Amino acid sequence: MSRYGLKEFLAASIQKDQGQGLFELEGDRILEVNLKGEIWTKTGSMIAYLGTVKFEREGILQQGMGNLLKKAISGEGTKLTKASGRGVVYLADAGKKITILNLENESIFVNANDVLAFEPSLKYDIRMLRKMAAMMSGGLFNALFQGSGMIAITSHYDPLTIRVTPDRPVITDPNATIAWSGNLTPEFKTDISLKTFFGRGSGESIQMLFQGDGFVVIQPFEEVYMQHA
Repeated sequence: MSRYGLKEFLAASIQKDQGQGLFELEGDRILEVNLKGEIWTKTGSMIAYLGTVKFEREGILQQGMGNLLKKAISGEGTKLTKASGRGVVYLADAGKKITILNLENESIFVNANDVLAFEPSLKYDIRMLRKMAAMMSGGLFNALFQGSGMIAITSHYDPLTIRVTPDRPVITDPNATIAWSGNLTPEFKTDISLKTFFGRGSGESIQMLFQGDGFVVIQPFEEVYMQHA
């Protein structure tokens, strides 16, 4: 355990303005949002804020996808929250590592549970995966983000990006897959030998197959969510 004098602790842990704009990382696991307008955040992710900021949980219903988005973030029905105003908002999600992506007229799929915050300039759509695969991977929904703007995603530990090429498809464990390029559509395959070896309940028997030209992002952690009927 680290031991500090009080002044040393303050110097080591105090908030530091990096001058990076709207989204700024304070370490690897806290996102600082320098808010001048509005952003979408994962409900429950706000850990502190300064200034005049209003949080609205139901605003997402204006787009007519409220019921889907409630389910998209977690099996418990967590919703997205719109933060608006002027100030500084600090976000975190269960100590997971945060990565900031700046899309420039690009698209990306993200496991909805791994979306921490995004700019409203991004268009987004909720896509439902095949139910059988979703039961094994623990996530019925993924979010497709398109356009230009920033999005902050989370992962358990350091993410790894694997290139997908026409001559080299990539197969992943759904529980460890957090994102992939927007032009790819994964297929789900069942490995009969693994199913036989590990038993019918094994997540290893359901796999995601990525083919084409793009990328897929995985984490060194198999995240399993509870599914509700």
